[in-house]
Amino acid sequence: MKSLQFAFVSLIMMAFAMACTPEQDSGHDFSSITITAEEILGDSEYQAISYGGYRETTRDIQPTIPQLKEDMLILQAMGVKLLRTYNVHYDEAANLLQAVRELSDEDPDFEMYVMLGAWIDAKNSWTDEPERIRDEDAPRNEVEIARAVELAQQYPEIVKIIAVGNEAMVHWAAEYYVEPQIILNWVNHLQDLKEQGELPETLWITSSDDFAAWGGGGSEYHTDDLNALYEAVDFISMHTYPIHNTHYNPEFWGVRDDEEGLTDIEKIHNAMERSMDLAKKHYNDVVAYMHSIGVDKPVHIGETGWATISNEFYGEGGANAIDEYKSGLYYKAMREWSDANNISVFYFEAFDEPWKDAANPLGSENHFGLINLQAQAKYALWDLVDEGVFEGLLRDGQPITKTYDGDLDALMEDVLVPPTDREIRERRQE
Repeated sequence: MKSLQFAFVSLIMMAFAMACTPEQDSGHDFSSITITAEEILGDSEYQAISYGGYRETTRDIQPTIPQLKEDMLILQAMGVKLLRTYNVHYDEAANLLQAVRELSDEDPDFEMYVMLGAWIDAKNSWTDEPERIRDEDAPRNEVEIARAVELAQQYPEIVKIIAVGNEAMVHWAAEYYVEPQIILNWVNHLQDLKEQGELPETLWITSSDDFAAWGGGGSEYHTDDLNALYEAVDFISMHTYPIHNTHYNPEFWGVRDDEEGLTDIEKIHNAMERSMDLAKKHYNDVVAYMHSIGVDKPVHIGETGWATISNEFYGEGGANAIDEYKSGLYYKAMREWSDANNISVFYFEAFDEPWKDAANPLGSENHFGLINLQAQAKYALWDLVDEGVFEGLLRDGQPITKTYDGDLDALMEDVLVPPTDREIRERRQE
């Protein structure tokens, strides 16, 4: 009899334990989740892109939910199903999630997911204080992470990833970069919340940073804290920008001495092939470092892109690297390579955003979008316009058309031939 009573009590206790799993005990309902980051990342059917919906020269003017919904339908038509955002301290991120949910409610076939960015700063960043304290959090970081958690709880069917920081560990981000320990602390905090059932166990946590900061550059980045971060994240989100290296590290760029007899278009194509080779090298260098410390996790590209306008180092008279033709070549080559190798690329970026360098309208940061502010698809997307994928879609009342009115000859008149190796060497010696 006692053995039966003991068995009965044991069954009751087991049932109670099952009923009080951390997720259910937390009071959060994550039952709406039907697909996970693990399933999406690396699947070419889920193209990824970096997204910001700002139309003005200031982020004080937030994109409206109707504008966000317009953008989502345009991206859906492009085959995009995974977005990357950068912070949660503006209304844009929350409004975007609401817009995606509304579109999903209106159309069961609509599908869009989000890698939610949480911006991280060092103490005294963006202030008049003379010293940035790299190993201390800015006061806002805690608020930023808490808000990201809140949104992931509110929209578990949409938020598949939280990325802690954006280029926050790379040393050239002098205004705000932090030591890896800061990122590691917040990643561990989010992983703990998953274990406690406060976040879905399928939610993936990462940090999105330059390839060098992930150990693919100099040995100054090879620290115990970075190695611990590799262990803590669910996947690595690394950045590569050959476009910027055309000025800062131009060894791969330019016209080789033995190429000077080629046609201009051959010179351009050769330089762009070397640009893709550099991006692949950055990716492979990160993978190699990861394996060297005994870690084996998915590596995806959190950012890469090629601007179309610049009056800076990268433009005419400088690296001669920026125009729509080269941007289109890079976009197509990157998509082809990443699809073939099961790598997700959050291509930077969907739409031009003029707030990024408001004081310089011709600055390259304003012109990385695949679609400009006049709702014109740049050369990279001309074929999609021809296919009619944007038919019936509007952006701010304008249909999606082609830049240059689709006149390739007119576009090619603005294409710049890279400088020769000799010219690059002479410029660097000045």
